[in-house]
Amino acid sequence: MKFQIINGPNLNLVGKREKEIYGDISMDDYIKLLREHFKDMSLEYYQSNVEGEIIDKIQQASGDFDGLVINGGGYTHTSVSIPDAIASVSLPVVEVHISNIYQRESFRHTSFIAPVCDGSLVGFGLDGYRLAIEALRMIHTQQFR
Repeated sequence: MKFQIINGPNLNLVGKREKEIYGDISMDDYIKLLREHFKDMSLEYYQSNVEGEIIDKIQQASGDFDGLVINGGGYTHTSVSIPDAIASVSLPVVEVHISNIYQRESFRHTSFIAPVCDGSLVGFGLDGYRLAIEALRMIHTQQFR
């Protein structure tokens, strides 16, 4: 199985910014841990601060990947184009947020991405990515749907 992980704006600073929210391990280091844990899978990682580049990556994933993990960062609450891109691909998609967006500022309580995803994981820290991959594996093998 081959899964694409896409992170949105400012998530390149995980491990450096607001460590009380996002932890102290970088995404690059965490992706290495995920690849070690899921040795039987191919995990591709992409991060961009640019909405259009994220949309391009989502569209390119169709046909090349078995599933998609997305953390839209701030675009989760503002973009209508990212969910449109997700809806346009025939892939299972799991949304991830490192923090519990429902315990934060009220503007973060609405996800435009969630309605077009198979599921959402919020508030589990970086481990949310591992849980999302497990969910995609279950969806892909038809163990859960």
